[in-house]
Amino acid sequence: MLGLGKIAKKVFGTPNDRKIKATLPLVEKINALEPEFEALSDEGLKDKTEELAKRAMEGESLDALLPEAFANCREAARRALGLRAFDVQLMGGIFLHQGNISEMKTGEGKTLVATFPAYLNALTGKGVHVVTVNDYLARRDAEWMGKVYGALGLTCGVVYPQQDPNEKKAAYACDVTYATNNELGFDYLRDNMKGDLAEMFQREHNFAIVDEVDSILIDEARTPLIISGPAQDRSDLYVAIDKLIPDLQDDHFSLDEKTRAVTFTDEGNEFLEEHLHARGLLPEGQSLYDPESTTIVHHVNQGLRAHKLFTKDKDYIVRGGEVVLIDEFTGRMMAGRRLSEGLHQAIEAKEGCTIQPENVTLAQVTFQNYFRLYNKLAGMTGTAATEAEEFMEIYGLGVVEVPTNRPVARIDDDDAVYRTAAEKYDAIVAAIKDAHEKGQPTLVGTTSIEKSEFLSDMLKKAGIKHNVLNARQHEQEAQIVADAGKLGAVTIATNMAGRGTDIKLGGNVEFKILEAIAADPEGDHEAIREKIESEHKADEDAVKAAGGLFVLATERHESRRIDNQLRGRSGRQGDPGRSSFFLSLEDDLMRIFGSERLDKVLSSLGMKEGEAIVHPWVNKSLERAQAKVEGRNFDIRKQLLKFDDVMNDQRKVIFSQRREIMEAKDVSETTQDMRNEVIDDLVHEFMPPKTYADQWNTQGLYAAVIEKLGIDVPVIDWAAEEGVDDDEIAERLEKAADEAMAQKAVKFGAENMRMIEKQVLLQTIDTKWREHLLTLEHLRSVVGFRGYAQRDPLNEYKTEAFQLFEGMLDSLREDVTKTLAHIRPMTEEEQQQMLAEMQEQRAAQEAAAAPVGSDTPPANPEAAIEGFDENDPATWGDPGRNSPCPCGSGKKFKHCHGKI
Repeated sequence: MLGLGKIAKKVFGTPNDRKIKATLPLVEKINALEPEFEALSDEGLKDKTEELAKRAMEGESLDALLPEAFANCREAARRALGLRAFDVQLMGGIFLHQGNISEMKTGEGKTLVATFPAYLNALTGKGVHVVTVNDYLARRDAEWMGKVYGALGLTCGVVYPQQDPNEKKAAYACDVTYATNNELGFDYLRDNMKGDLAEMFQREHNFAIVDEVDSILIDEARTPLIISGPAQDRSDLYVAIDKLIPDLQDDHFSLDEKTRAVTFTDEGNEFLEEHLHARGLLPEGQSLYDPESTTIVHHVNQGLRAHKLFTKDKDYIVRGGEVVLIDEFTGRMMAGRRLSEGLHQAIEAKEGCTIQPENVTLAQVTFQNYFRLYNKLAGMTGTAATEAEEFMEIYGLGVVEVPTNRPVARIDDDDAVYRTAAEKYDAIVAAIKDAHEKGQPTLVGTTSIEKSEFLSDMLKKAGIKHNVLNARQHEQEAQIVADAGKLGAVTIATNMAGRGTDIKLGGNVEFKILEAIAADPEGDHEAIREKIESEHKADEDAVKAAGGLFVLATERHESRRIDNQLRGRSGRQGDPGRSSFFLSLEDDLMRIFGSERLDKVLSSLGMKEGEAIVHPWVNKSLERAQAKVEGRNFDIRKQLLKFDDVMNDQRKVIFSQRREIMEAKDVSETTQDMRNEVIDDLVHEFMPPKTYADQWNTQGLYAAVIEKLGIDVPVIDWAAEEGVDDDEIAERLEKAADEAMAQKAVKFGAENMRMIEKQVLLQTIDTKWREHLLTLEHLRSVVGFRGYAQRDPLNEYKTEAFQLFEGMLDSLREDVTKTLAHIRPMTEEEQQQMLAEMQEQRAAQEAAAAPVGSDTPPANPEAAIEGFDENDPATWGDPGRNSPCPCGSGKKFKHCHGKI
């Protein structure tokens, strides 16, 4: 008997079916307009764009413009590329415009689908970003689809690493901009370190279409984007703390060698507090438990770890005055590798070596929080349904499965489970040999480079010719993927996500034609094309007769999505195909799943060596195991995001403040408000409310006013006057400080004074934010221990991060007021020099911005620059901080000629 849910689905269709049905009237409208747009001239298409853009500017909704815009875009694509979009591609485009993820199978033409919503949303003039997984695809898609935008009268640009700043600015100003997620994120951070609006690259974050959305928003979202630079020198602090550690007694700390963890006991904390106060490392009246003590607690913990967990000549050696780590597995030295978060510096202090400066985070953002900046977000991929919950919860994105243009004819075999890995690999080689002999192309999916090379060796011994595609994404991989559909081809690949090239049966005809033309540039190109196309047709038919592409996976990935990506390479556009998964009880997932129970079942069935169990039940239980792992990974990402959200709220405040300052012509009101708040705080501190005049510390107030406000006024005499209260004193101080600043402005010149105020504000904000980020990092590393005290680490982090942020804003006000109070009028020459130094300092800070967490390989500076000479730095252009130094030393640029 059917359940209620199943009956409802039979009657009303699934929610996905209903979404598909809802787009049909729109698709019909677009199709009905086709003859009208076919009749337009090439200029007519561009005129139509102008008309639509004008209507959009006048307030007509994009939804109302959609049928005409899509019809115009379809006609432009047909003329520019010879591709006429199918109805299902229009559907995919409609869902993207609505801010969803369009799940479209491999080979359904996602690259073209993106042009429809991109064109429609670009009509507002606010720009659209199309996000790809690597620079090669960004350039390829921008060049390819740029022809469509050009035919429509829109501009199209591409953003890539080490790009000329003017070129990059122009690319962001285009109607449609193609870029990788890394470059967009780093440019956002760099923009918020600039000192002038004119230098910023990005406009507002209007609409982004993310290609391979699961790869970018889920797989890569684990690592934040970080821009780092050299930190201030803290070597004295490391040395001072290092002297304390040997005085600790055994009851001052607890050591757990199994987990390599060491923590201070309550007795240890008391001992530390007493000695840190005595040595002036901890201010009087401040406890180790106060939020302000986070940094000192972090350094003390690292000092303890350096002494108790790291042993000389076992974990590291000292060589040439440097601490060099030793790999615990191989026993080899790991030159150039350093421990993070100040631990390496703590070991250097312990061994009396020169303490190398640590890198400090200048700015950071997670992909989740970067992409949530966009007013509207959409995505495309072949596999998103399994992570639908995460997309909805974190990004508010719905997932819609778009039907294929032709029915899928691929045969998906049930998983075959073998007892041992050796039996499994023997069966894999036999299956490959069988397919190869009948001419069926085979794509073999492995989970690691080592496994792909192991299988490659087995195939070599079996005499089977094959290609190996490693995970390094590069131009030549497009050629290997294009050849993977040739008759009898065998291709071993590690990861098939975001390859951007279809596996076409019989091989890629366009690749063959381009190769033949390149070999014979003088020949008759048309004749060459005709000959190759007819040969290709015969190859394609032969491959179809052999059963189409055979996808053979050597194990299950912990995510069903990755398995589906591999499987989806076969059976594109209604082609025949087959997919099989070969597993063994020794695979990682099977071990997690509990292979002992299965092993007993297999033994009791009396399975012989080399036999496999194949049953739908096995598939079901494996899917359940994968769903559990996916759920656990989602929880980890969610937890990371909760911590980052705390910083994100603060980052938005700081970045919007910076922007307001840069946009303002005159910030004197802001600096005056800051000054008045500093005065209120001083009066409150030295003349507390509800106290008598004889309890006031007027001497302290007088000294503080000279130090922080730079004015010498008779505060002591004022306080002695009859009937004067703290408010009156505050008013007089405000008036005196305002007059002093007004005189300063006259001496400096009003314009110069405004400029100096703006620069001082921006520089102080940047310095304070940088210090705050470091403090938050330290807080994050120690807050986990609060769990032992039955306190929620996340709530503790939120509370303390807020207190620290408030403290940062207080000290920001003080520093800005103090700096401006002590700026003295200078000669014209000195003024110019100071402003030049400020700009130089900012440029140095931006140059120090070394992206961390990016997979993008640095561009080769020599390839990009004409007249390059490795002995002449003037010909080097602008090398990346993490790129190899152009002088050929083999060091990174930042450690060689780029040293600051």
